[in-house]
Amino acid sequence: MSDIIIRVAARGDGVTENGRHAAFAAPGDTLSTDGSVLPGPHHQTPPCGHFPRCGGCQLQHLDDESYAGFVSDRIASALDAQGLAVPLRPAHLSPPHSRRRATLHAEAKGGRVQIGFSEEKSHAIVDMAECHILDPELFALVAPLRGLLQRLGFKRRGDVHLALADQGADVLVTGFSPDGLEAAETIIGFCQRHGVARFAVDDGLGPETRWEPEPVTMTLGGVAVPLPPGAFLQATRDGEEMLVAAVREAVGTPRFTADLFAGLGTFALALPGKVYAAEGARDAILSLKAAANAHGRPVFAEHRDLYRRPLTKVELDRFDAIVLDPPRAGARDQAEALAVADVAAVAYVSCNPSSFARDAREMVDRGWQLEWVQPVGQFRWSTHVELAARFVRQPSSG
Repeated sequence: MSDIIIRVAARGDGVTENGRHAAFAAPGDTLSTDGSVLPGPHHQTPPCGHFPRCGGCQLQHLDDESYAGFVSDRIASALDAQGLAVPLRPAHLSPPHSRRRATLHAEAKGGRVQIGFSEEKSHAIVDMAECHILDPELFALVAPLRGLLQRLGFKRRGDVHLALADQGADVLVTGFSPDGLEAAETIIGFCQRHGVARFAVDDGLGPETRWEPEPVTMTLGGVAVPLPPGAFLQATRDGEEMLVAAVREAVGTPRFTADLFAGLGTFALALPGKVYAAEGARDAILSLKAAANAHGRPVFAEHRDLYRRPLTKVELDRFDAIVLDPPRAGARDQAEALAVADVAAVAYVSCNPSSFARDAREMVDRGWQLEWVQPVGQFRWSTHVELAARFVRQPSSG
């Protein structure tokens, strides 16, 4: 008996109403008794020839409508698992060719250098010949980088971190540290020919810059922030703008806000009033502090590990609003303190619906209302999902 695919599970498989799974199936597809899939109205032809072998994308077979549904369903399922029913706004999807940050892998194999994403569930590299998620300016560097690493005698396996900064492409190659005048001249010539803003290497002792004719920055909230090599950025400019808009809506017009896990200041520099910014990555917080000071922004930046030393209730109570943007593990200890804090609103940004739902449950149990959630799919055609949410205090029943 044939079954209709009704949804896409967290890892990308299509699922029928009776629980049968099928790889690379979209809602509306028909799953036959022999396991074959008959494409339905939401099953599109994947645009990239590397799909599905390349691990950079898992869902290129979904049209925009079903992909947006997947992004929302991932969040709704996580909230449902915690017994939370919350209004979800329509998912916002970043367009193709918009990724401004990516980590590719490089390996010397068979007398040549391969560069690309790893295969799904494998360490084997898909030697990238096309890419429909990377910004074209970054993708244009992939083939020339192969030649550069070949000429420099790259013999190992490493990572190639690419980012699009204000000045152009920022490149960091790990597992590699070429020496000598010839290597230096080769790198400089490559960067000049291809308009590279910075080229750095890291053999395990930390990034070493080999080319940076002018200081590399990333503009956040209208402020040019010094960009450390390999620093975290929101994956797309489009996604960043959506998350910033959601955070600003969530906090309103506070006089004093705490931005926790602040990074380079994506939210801190976009918020009204005075801002306290806490971040555990030293390079990032020093960049934010320097930029804020140079531009006269009222941001007090503190290097603080919020996993080891979360803000206490007494500290949190000084603020009108809190912005929280933790790593994938979430912020269990910080959420516990937030749950009893006396602040007007919390904007929670998350890249993991499960840890977000866990922290949301803690806050709701302590009298908070999860007012809305904004799903964001900035990792196009990936199972990776992000969100922004607003918490407010439940009105007193008395």
